[in-house]
Amino acid sequence: MGKPSASKDSGKLKWWQLSLLGVAGTIGTGYFLGSGLAIMIGGPSVLIAYLLAAAGTYVVFDALARMTADHPEQGSFRSYALKAFGGWAGLGSGYVYLCSELLIMGSQLTALSIFSRFWFPSVPMWIFAAGFALLSLIIVFFGNKGFDKVENVLAAIKIAAILMFLIIAAGLLAGWIDGGRYKPNPPLTAAEIFPRGAVGLWSSFIFAFYAYGGIEVLGIMSYRLRKPEEAPKAGKIMLLTLAVVYVLSIALAVTMVPYSKFNSKESPFVLALSSDHLAFVPHVFNGVLIVAGFSTMTASLYAVTSMIITLAQEGDAPGAFSRKLKGKYPLPALGLIAAGLSATIVMSLLMPGKVYEYITTAAGLMLLYNWAFILLSSAKLLKPAKLSAVKRWCGLILIFVAASGTLFHHESRPGLFISLLLVALIAGCDAIVQHVRKGRSGKQGEMDEQQIEADVPLHGSLGGGLRIKAIRLRKSRS
Repeated sequence: MGKPSASKDSGKLKWWQLSLLGVAGTIGTGYFLGSGLAIMIGGPSVLIAYLLAAAGTYVVFDALARMTADHPEQGSFRSYALKAFGGWAGLGSGYVYLCSELLIMGSQLTALSIFSRFWFPSVPMWIFAAGFALLSLIIVFFGNKGFDKVENVLAAIKIAAILMFLIIAAGLLAGWIDGGRYKPNPPLTAAEIFPRGAVGLWSSFIFAFYAYGGIEVLGIMSYRLRKPEEAPKAGKIMLLTLAVVYVLSIALAVTMVPYSKFNSKESPFVLALSSDHLAFVPHVFNGVLIVAGFSTMTASLYAVTSMIITLAQEGDAPGAFSRKLKGKYPLPALGLIAAGLSATIVMSLLMPGKVYEYITTAAGLMLLYNWAFILLSSAKLLKPAKLSAVKRWCGLILIFVAASGTLFHHESRPGLFISLLLVALIAGCDAIVQHVRKGRSGKQGEMDEQQIEADVPLHGSLGGGLRIKAIRLRKSRS
């Protein structure tokens, strides 16, 4: 009896493994590149935004983990929206997430192609994009075991690279490297910390939140925990690690580089480590950027595949996408994703200068919309508690602040309009689907009543009474 149990648990995760996968799925181009755009918009004050975003992210993950502990579901937040508000919410939440992740993966593939051309400038970008997409699809195709192993290795590489940055930056500031050329110049006055005022901080908030994007992947994988009740512990350790790493590394960067030099096309960490005595640094961090982007893209691909399968199993997508080759290879779902990725690659390559600012902002906002749904779903599904209600409202307020801040910056504003347009399209399609389903259920109910009337014999007043009772019973059940 012990062997089957051991075999059953072999594919399960321990809480620390889930934390490591969460780090792997979170630290990516949103941090290595997005932090440069955040600093450019808000200056050193973005440190406040990253701390507040960590708090908001924790509230969302805590709600998601508690729902997972009570009722583990492969569809994660989408399944909880369905339980809390009905079919329209489950369908809408699932497709908003799919659209956002496809956009993110498309922009990440473009970024990966640009990074790769640092070493091979003559190779067309589409070749790199297709190669990275194919490799990621293969990893997810071979299932959980291959995904876990690759993501664990990539997570270790990313963490090692960040530690290397912290050590080298400390060595430069202390004068141990490069002959003391770097002089600590921490921003101390209000004008230095808030170069664009409170509006700059407000506008940068969305990019701070975006750097923590990945908790959905953790939520989707939480059902694979050996002990689902340990999901909150995994999230706490992951978010604490991320908050410390983000704040410490960005603080070092803004201490080493004047605010005016940060830009959206160059990593602030490569910029901070620029040195004649450290010529290898651009090459090392270019490799790290590729590893980070590929890791987050693969984690997103895993999550999207799980979501498509769940949508298909529950009737919100064609049933063919729930099928698996030989019972374990999700070939139809991956084929659909490959088609979507091809479209986003073409779109990204047609306007590479605008993808990061516009499309990624839209995708980040759509993720925040889903986070709001997670909090609202938890209000209906979890046992009421005063502290939970306070945390939930704080999380919703922080999400609203981050989303509304995009109105006040010209590079973020188009992303807001794109996200609202996509949400409106999904809502319209959702309304049509629900109307069609309602019509079908109504017709089915009429057919059931007719069948009952035909089946019950009519013999005087007693027969009529039986007929009426049967119809009323059918109506109450439907």
